[in-house]
Amino acid sequence: MSSRQRTLGHAAALMTILIWGTTFVSTKVLLRDFTPVTVLFTRFVIGYAFLWCLRPRLLPPAGWKKELLFAGAGLTGVTLYFLLENIALTYTFASNVGIIVAVVPFFTALLAHFLLKGEGFSRRFFLGFAAAFTGIFLIMANGAFVLELNPVGDVLALGAAFVWAVYSILMKKIGVNTSNMVICTRRIFFYGIVLMIPALFVLPVNLDWHLMVKPVNALNLLYLGLFASALCFLSWNRVVEILGAVKSSVYIYMVPVVAVVASAIILGERLTWISLTGILLTLCGVMISEYRNKTRKNGTR
Repeated sequence: MSSRQRTLGHAAALMTILIWGTTFVSTKVLLRDFTPVTVLFTRFVIGYAFLWCLRPRLLPPAGWKKELLFAGAGLTGVTLYFLLENIALTYTFASNVGIIVAVVPFFTALLAHFLLKGEGFSRRFFLGFAAAFTGIFLIMANGAFVLELNPVGDVLALGAAFVWAVYSILMKKIGVNTSNMVICTRRIFFYGIVLMIPALFVLPVNLDWHLMVKPVNALNLLYLGLFASALCFLSWNRVVEILGAVKSSVYIYMVPVVAVVASAIILGERLTWISLTGILLTLCGVMISEYRNKTRKNGTR
């Protein structure tokens, strides 16, 4: 992997996280008129349609084993992650969910250590995890240290963190590349949408077209569908391929940082010295975890 490719991988990861970190604003606006599963289903249908427009051709069948990997990626990265996270928010505090989901890099590192070759973890990774996790705790607390345990919501949030780690491992095993990135991501969206359909019969849904065509709702749905779903999943899948499952997952730490800054700028929410300290600790954690040690094992790499 060339230095230029790694630089592009880091840049793509930052761009993706910047968008994902602001999606809560759009979701918050949409939840005034729609239920969580309605927003989720609609955004991925829009994203799927957009990916068809980008590359309107089929991906040739690659055997049942590869299809199982695609289905698994759709189930974990699209269906389960977002459903678990959204449902968790109805049972517990947003701060709990934000802190618990931040263990994604830890779960990814553990799974990668046992399931992927050449993707272990080091003391530096755990040092970065400790710093970033402490920073995220301060950001989510934002001056109000109230972290109450709620078994149902907190377990669901922990499940969301775990399934995203599984998604990262599956993407590495699928091995997408530039030539088939759009088609592979579209295949993952297809399975995610299909596997989401049962939830539409269990959870509250309000597909009201009159509400969807309201300018503010339409713009936010397009933002979530085109950018946060289609384009961001494309870039993230490429990031995983370039940087690996473990290194790419470290950027998840940045989501709360972007979210708190965006809330201060867009929504005028309070930014305290505690949250600023948390931002600095999180950034330090990312830098520590991403530091590339030069080791010699059959040559320098």
